Amino acid sequence: MIPPPNPSRQNLGQQPQQPQQPLAKPAPQSIPTLPKKPSNILLPLVLTLGFLMLIAVAWLTYSSISTTRVLEQKIAQLEEAERLRIELENQYNNALAELDKLKGENTDINNMIDQQKLELESQMSEISSLLREKRDLDAARSEINDLKTRVASYIAEIEQLKAEQEQLTEENMLLKNDTAALSTNLQSKTSENEELYSAKAKLVNEKEELTQAVRLGSVIKVKDVKVTGQKMRKSGKTTNRESAKRVDQLKVCFTTLSNELVEPGTEKFYIRIINPKGETIAIDDLGSGTLENSMTGEEVRFTQMKEYAYANDETQLCYVWEPGVPFQAGSYDVEIYNKGYLAGTGSFELK
Repeated sequence: MIPPPNPSRQNLGQQPQQPQQPLAKPAPQSIPTLPKKPSNILLPLVLTLGFLMLIAVAWLTYSSISTTRVLEQKIAQLEEAERLRIELENQYNNALAELDKLKGENTDINNMIDQQKLELESQMSEISSLLREKRDLDAARSEINDLKTRVASYIAEIEQLKAEQEQLTEENMLLKNDTAALSTNLQSKTSENEELYSAKAKLVNEKEELTQAVRLGSVIKVKDVKVTGQKMRKSGKTTNRESAKRVDQLKVCFTTLSNELVEPGTEKFYIRIINPKGETIAIDDLGSGTLENSMTGEEVRFTQMKEYAYANDETQLCYVWEPGVPFQAGSYDVEIYNKGYLAGTGSFELK
């Protein structure tokens, strides 16, 4: 806008002019209004908005960088997980192939390999689960390393077993050869032993026969075996009776024969009384018992045993049997044993 003329600055150095006739008064002009200056309150607001915009830009920049880093980490994890998965599959397949190569004819080793493959499969599943869920790649790496160690341990164990098996097989072959040789020698020795046993058995039989003959020859035979029924009177004397109802005791008598093969000494004679029913009359409290029949080996009950100082002569011996029970009517048999052999017999009858 052009400022109005300043009268003090006009016509400097000029002579004043004569007053002129007044001109016609110009029509008044509108004076334009100047714009008002902004208020001082807007400046802080503008600064605050600018500061907030800077903060927003900085935050977006930081968030973009963080997101980029997270994405890069995720991508790295995915790549690492894929690498570990491939490594795991390779190790697992190689391990199965190695274990299958170690199989042979030994059933125990084959069963062990199958069990080890099941264990590896279980561990493989666990590691695969870790890799799929991306939970802990460090744990997956540790498990893969453990899988390597376990496979190496399995292979070493099986190889050691196979080496031991081969050694045992070799030793068994040696043992079989030795056994075959021993078997041949054993058969030869067995044949010799059988001959010796046969000869020994023959000698034993001959010895037993000789011993039996000697024992039989040493038996003191008896004769005149007689049994008499007796009745005890109040006076203490006895009378002979034949009625079973009147008999209280039996008197058994026999005569020993001379035997020059027997040295003088104490001899035992076993008396067996057999009642009409075929039963041996025996009461343990009165000295009855059992002896072995040297001829048959059977156990024989006897009624009474008596000892006698044998002097290698003929002597009549008598013994009394008083059982304290009634006797039965009928025929009785009597047997006399010495050294387990039947030395003599007799019989009697009670009416």
